[in-house]
Amino acid sequence: GKIEKQLKKRAVVLYLPGPILDTLPMVALGILAVSAVLFEGGKATILPLLLTFLLALQRLSGRLKGTSATITSFVDNSARMVRLETILDQRDKVFEHSGTERFTGLREDIEFKSVSLSYSNDDTFALKNLTFTLPRNKVTALVGESGAGKSSIVDLFIGLYQPTAGDIVVNSRPLADYHLEDWRRDIGVVSQDTFIFNDSILENLRYGRPSASFDDVVEAAIAAQAHTFILALPDGYETVVGERGYKLSGGQRQRLALARALIKQPEILILDEATSALDSESEKLIQQALEQFQKERTVIVIAHRLSTIAEADQILVLERGEVVEHGTHKSLLHQGERYARYWKLQSSQVAA
Repeated sequence: GKIEKQLKKRAVVLYLPGPILDTLPMVALGILAVSAVLFEGGKATILPLLLTFLLALQRLSGRLKGTSATITSFVDNSARMVRLETILDQRDKVFEHSGTERFTGLREDIEFKSVSLSYSNDDTFALKNLTFTLPRNKVTALVGESGAGKSSIVDLFIGLYQPTAGDIVVNSRPLADYHLEDWRRDIGVVSQDTFIFNDSILENLRYGRPSASFDDVVEAAIAAQAHTFILALPDGYETVVGERGYKLSGGQRQRLALARALIKQPEILILDEATSALDSESEKLIQQALEQFQKERTVIVIAHRLSTIAEADQILVLERGEVVEHGTHKSLLHQGERYARYWKLQSSQVAA
């Protein structure tokens, strides 16, 4: 197909110059030997010139190899550059839209009404005409393969982007009407990419709520199953963890991120693969802690491990930016479609 042809062209540009340029010095060496014998004057006149030519050719071959790699890299990135140019050319772009209404708490279900999202000006949509409800004080799980649109929904929800079409309705008003700072103050996010500052654990946890007392920090750390390992560190809560938390394991960083979100006491909690870096025992303990914390909160969970969202109040199965299935764990298994296939596949992998 078309993709196969493009990959073949890429391989030719990237790999063919190497053997040719490696062979050229040997060919030149052969010409050198023959010329030294055939030309009148021999070694006295021709040999130095040919040696100079051979040395120059050897140096040039390395540069030409680098040029071929640069051309290939340019071709690989040309599509990204076109997309970036489209964004930069937009005259009316809004990096962070913020309304004027104050958000004082969630009183109703959140509704996505015919929401579409395109990151560019073409007809490529990350989300297509989504209509669903996020029930207040309930857990909603988003399931789907990579690129299905799960993260795009979260991006819209926290105000990183505005819908290309449709509205997200909060308390009977479009989300765009609310002041972003107010809205985000009531949202806690725990993602799979945890950023830890080069500071003490105490200050890293307080980043979620700078006014939190030490007791508040400890309470959140206990709930996130982080208190025990923190006390085992040389300076406890005053331990400086290094740039991006390099002194900690992946699981420890993840637990700190969870504690940071818990200390904020958010009304809305977003868990994006929040337990992905944990071992089975830690994951089980944190799931138990989350069950308590999720009560009286609106929760959105993105998960690849379906066992972590089996108790969700509703599950949305996404595919290519559209909701293709919707229901509880039991009802979706009973339907026997995509979710049931995902569950069966993961169950068989665990059993193996």
